Amino acid sequence: MCGRFALTLPPEAVRRWFGYEEQPNFPPRYNIAPTQPIGIVWAERRELGPVRHFTLARWAFLPGFVKDPKIFPLVFNARCEGISDKPSFRNAIRRRRCLVPADCFYEWRRVDKTSRPEPFLFRRAGGGALALAGLWETWMGPNGEEVDTACIVTTEANGATAAIHSRLPAIIEPDDFALWLDPDERSADQALALLRPPANNVLSFTAIGDAVNKVANDGPEIQMPLAGQPAIPVRAPDGPAQGQLF
Repeated sequence: MCGRFALTLPPEAVRRWFGYEEQPNFPPRYNIAPTQPIGIVWAERRELGPVRHFTLARWAFLPGFVKDPKIFPLVFNARCEGISDKPSFRNAIRRRRCLVPADCFYEWRRVDKTSRPEPFLFRRAGGGALALAGLWETWMGPNGEEVDTACIVTTEANGATAAIHSRLPAIIEPDDFALWLDPDERSADQALALLRPPANNVLSFTAIGDAVNKVANDGPEIQMPLAGQPAIPVRAPDGPAQGQLF
């Protein structure tokens, strides 16, 4: 699963890497939690080709058929296995796939049922941005209200990370952005093939303190490695410019 992540890279660097039209100016966030607003990148088809957009969405997916969100379970992750057959995600996986910009995420290791979960920070090896696979939906309420909502799609852990947690966010690489974001449902089956564990050399991880457990803690200090653990470098993405991403 993915219950917390961070986005601290400069907004313009994130915009260049994902290639969206908008120029949002968002602050660094070190401890983003479910139900909070998150940035998502999605695409629409235009006559001259797909165009990418940046939108804020509530990190708690609400399918269109939900009548009362107060009694619907909190859905911030969606398992990729069988996702196209699940009523909650069937339409979104075909038409409303998105990317969730991040530069790290957190997972917790539980040694046994009586031990306290130990938090770990996961980054791209060598630093840089991550594009987490997501789904989005605009929920429309009975009084005409509209809420953009989203969730992160998870997959099995790879061999390097399975000792920490059995699940990982599905990571989409830049060469596959266009396919994953394509709103044409005819591309859905190809896009589903991207939901697989990352190669073992994609991610680095390190143990951190338990300050991340408290949502109110939202500063760089929560990412400090425990004593004796290696630090993980952070750098802005140096991927292609906007025009080269399509």
